[in-house]
Amino acid sequence: MNTWENMAPNRRILLIDDMPSIHEDFRKVLGNPARAAELDEVEAALFGGGTQAVAAGFELDSAYQGQEGLAKVCQSLAAGQPYAMAFVDMRMPPGWDGIETIEQLWQQDPQLQIVICTAYADYSWDEILRRLAVGDRLLILKKPFDAIEVFQLANALTAKRQLTQQAALKMADLEAAVHERTEGIQSANNALTAEIMERKQLESRLVQSEKLASIGQLAAGVAHEINNPVGFVLSNVSTLNDYVEDLLNMISAYEGAEASIGSADVVAALKSLRVRLELDHLREDIPSLMKETREGLVRVRQIVQDLRDFSRVDSHQDWQWADLHRGIDATLNIVGNDVKYQADIIKEYGAIPEIECLPSQLNQVIMNLVINAAQAIGKERGKITIRTGVAGDQVWIEVADTGSGIAKENLSRIFDPFFTTKPVGKGTGLGLSVSYGIVHKHLGRIEAQSEVGKGTIFRIVLPVRHPG
Repeated sequence: MNTWENMAPNRRILLIDDMPSIHEDFRKVLGNPARAAELDEVEAALFGGGTQAVAAGFELDSAYQGQEGLAKVCQSLAAGQPYAMAFVDMRMPPGWDGIETIEQLWQQDPQLQIVICTAYADYSWDEILRRLAVGDRLLILKKPFDAIEVFQLANALTAKRQLTQQAALKMADLEAAVHERTEGIQSANNALTAEIMERKQLESRLVQSEKLASIGQLAAGVAHEINNPVGFVLSNVSTLNDYVEDLLNMISAYEGAEASIGSADVVAALKSLRVRLELDHLREDIPSLMKETREGLVRVRQIVQDLRDFSRVDSHQDWQWADLHRGIDATLNIVGNDVKYQADIIKEYGAIPEIECLPSQLNQVIMNLVINAAQAIGKERGKITIRTGVAGDQVWIEVADTGSGIAKENLSRIFDPFFTTKPVGKGTGLGLSVSYGIVHKHLGRIEAQSEVGKGTIFRIVLPVRHPG
């Protein structure tokens, strides 16, 4: 049940008049239940309708001057028992007159219903309204007054005060209900916004997962199509290198035998051929070419292996123990061509243990951070420093660059999906958002510190063992 429905009737009346006889007359009318019943019967006879049970009796207080009346009103408010109405005499020498008294009373209790009691036309009704600037809480009772009139005014105005208070409380209840409903709608709206944002992040992660799957398929194809031919070409090059060494040894032996050739024409022809073929240069250059060819093939095979390590196509995204340094190196090998013309890569690896993780996803994070760092460096060659370390049961990775930095107003938004400061067509704004999601999935955290014109540091902190 609402408060306004449980509200107890307020039958408290204050009489402010300097004449004791007036107080006695009011008490006879309002303070005597039997008299009240007689007046009720008279009212029924005069205005029609049967007699009804009289409401609870009035509680009448007396004050003989305006100042005393004001004090009683203040006391009643402080006690939480305000008066429903007041009868106020117009003339109460030597203190305030009725108008001033009413002004003072309404400053303390604006809802107090008031009846002015007067026998003289000191003020016209227009003057009273102009002075008090209100008419809905004010009535005039001319002296000498009629008992039934006093009783009717008391009944009507106390009931009006009751209804006014009930209406105010009901309005407060309605406002509270509206506020509660508004909060509910706002809460639902916030939840919907959060869900939309989460879905966007999930969609972004799905896009990246599909990219990783594509890279995995590419790596499998590369491994299948390149590893085998590279293997036998490398083997053939090694064999060919041995053959070339044998041939060069044979040529040296022939050169040693030139002195025993009896024909001067044959010796001259061999010498001319040796000069034309630049045999001395071939002896120096062929081993170098064979060495570079073998190193190039080894490099191709390493790139294929790094690509497999980067995507871990054979891992099926299982949590596993992995060497972060190996993953970082493999990633740097993949993005080397995108970075080498922009910056020098500096590695400051600490002694860290293997961690339980999804290696290919962490490689994706490192790739995003390194590429972003290279793009932030601009035209002048800079540095990208990768540091690692351990703190308790956590390891950390830092990627620091000497690039342009991130403006303070953008720093709090860099992990938001689709937020980017790059020109149109240069970035989707998903890289850091996906990186944040991957690190969060590992129950870690990623933070950024930046200063415009000096560079940015991204720090990733990861648990050694995945709690899940």
